[in-house]
Amino acid sequence: MRTSLRIAVAQPPCRAYDVAANAAHHAAAVRAAGARVVVFPELSLTGYELDAPVVPEDDPRLAALVAACADTGTLALAGAPVRGDHIATLAVDGTGARVAYRKMFLGGAEPGRFSPGDAPAVLDVDGWRLGLAICKDTGVPEQAARTITPGVDVYVASMVDLARDAAVQDERAVRIATTHGVYVAVASCAGPTGGGFIRTAGRSAIWSPDGTVLARAGTGPGEVVGAVLG
Repeated sequence: MRTSLRIAVAQPPCRAYDVAANAAHHAAAVRAAGARVVVFPELSLTGYELDAPVVPEDDPRLAALVAACADTGTLALAGAPVRGDHIATLAVDGTGARVAYRKMFLGGAEPGRFSPGDAPAVLDVDGWRLGLAICKDTGVPEQAARTITPGVDVYVASMVDLARDAAVQDERAVRIATTHGVYVAVASCAGPTGGGFIRTAGRSAIWSPDGTVLARAGTGPGEVVGAVLG
């Protein structure tokens, strides 16, 4: 039988373009979370700067985050631009980083720089299956339907939203949870993050399959909250 899964959502402070500083903030969140999986917002390692250089999987600036994951046994899901000009989720553990998912549905000015990913992605963590999404993906029912294949337990989304749109990410999370009968974990940026996002939504949260909020952060940067699933 599989064990329960402790998952956390984090909204660390973000310094535009500074991967090393942001990786250090991610590492601090991982150490504070005490979780098997920690989810971070969209483009969390660079800030929402659409001209930021790609972050290679072997980037030495990720060393602090890799070390934190090694020390705690955590899988961190962090956001970065990657080769091929995709907005991506990096899966980081004690062995290093790899591209786990490329955003399928781009929004705003993103198509001027980035290309959409062509396939959903699901990660297996200790017998739990996590389907991945990034921001606009959550507003496209097709993405959730393709991602939440039979056996997927948790829909994991990395977000950047304006403060005035905080209710939108909640509405999407509840719709996905109740439509598909899955847990939903959303990490949403708090504080300034570039690209015109001066006041972001924060309020990262985890929902049960019936739409009940299990854990909720506030609107300030630096918060991390978690829940035990199962």
